[in-house]
Amino acid sequence: MKIKHGMILAAGLGKRMQPLTLNKPKPLLEINNISLLERAINLLINCGVVEISINVHYLPDQIRNFINKKKFNVQINISDETELLLDTGGGVFAATDNFNDNPFFVINPDTLWSKAYIEETKKLEEVYFNNNKPSLLLVEKNLSIDPSFAGDFNIKDRLVSKDSENKLIFTGLHITKRSFLKSDSKVFSMNKVWSDLIKDKNLCGLESKQKFYHLNTFEMYNKISNLKIID
Repeated sequence: MKIKHGMILAAGLGKRMQPLTLNKPKPLLEINNISLLERAINLLINCGVVEISINVHYLPDQIRNFINKKKFNVQINISDETELLLDTGGGVFAATDNFNDNPFFVINPDTLWSKAYIEETKKLEEVYFNNNKPSLLLVEKNLSIDPSFAGDFNIKDRLVSKDSENKLIFTGLHITKRSFLKSDSKVFSMNKVWSDLIKDKNLCGLESKQKFYHLNTFEMYNKISNLKIID
């Protein structure tokens, strides 16, 4: 069984990336002449996804124009949050209304996604189907180029936990389906969803072995840009 749907979180304001994001949405920033958004789309396509939803809020027309111009070989839907930002959980839930209860990837383009992640994405898919539980791709914080990450989670026997000390950080890629996104509010965070799943031992994880490049600040963008990474 293969996952055919994906959702990309592209509605953030990118304030910590200013001045780069004063006139351009963060997902359209480029590394090696490839935008962060295109990298996320390419990863999903390479893993068999045929329909992608992307949420937008800040400078949304630039993202729409980019998608129309690139003509990706996949169906792409836009979920418009220009009137109200729905946070990560609410954004995912709103953007995936037509996915029914099929499982789907959720990907954050803040990470420098490349072909190196294809096999791990497919392994995450196996973890999901073997356990029938939402599944996160995590990475040892020592593999991050950014030493400021304190750690988000741990994994033991495929189950994710959140402890007083956590060795792993979230890469920005996970698998879920709409029935797991329970909230009383239209605006809600995925972190609340994950906390509830952890309490019930219903959140799985896979540890990535890739060097982790996360573009969360202007300084980190410049640092990664100067590394001359070979895709």
